[in-house]
Amino acid sequence: QVQLVESGGGSVQAGGSLRLSCAAFGYMYSTYCMGWFRQAPGKEREEVANIERDGSPTYADSVKGRFTISKDNAKNTLYLQMNSLKPEDTAMYYCASSEQRCRGWWPKYWGQGTQVTVSS
Repeated sequence: QVQLVESGGGSVQAGGSLRLSCAAFGYMYSTYCMGWFRQAPGKEREEVANIERDGSPTYADSVKGRFTISKDNAKNTLYLQMNSLKPEDTAMYYCASSEQRCRGWWPKYWGQGTQVTVSS
């Protein structure tokens, strides 16, 4: 069992930055893929970025060049550095993990979410 706890959300003006963190607890040795998803009101949940066990990242086109996903294995913590934020980035952001590789994955574990609000 894995528990994921996000932090770092908040309100920021367009062009600003935020860094989300996701602390993972439990048995992590079977984890292959971790990532961030987001869901805006009235919209489907979408994947923002993921990172393989070997550290290889993948990004949604909408955030490429602005967001950076990283992880600290020693701290069992996943990060999402978000720069040049836009109002359309406003959403609830969820941390997720799986025991499968990232390609074509769907998370097994989810965090409770952290709200990001970007004002124009």
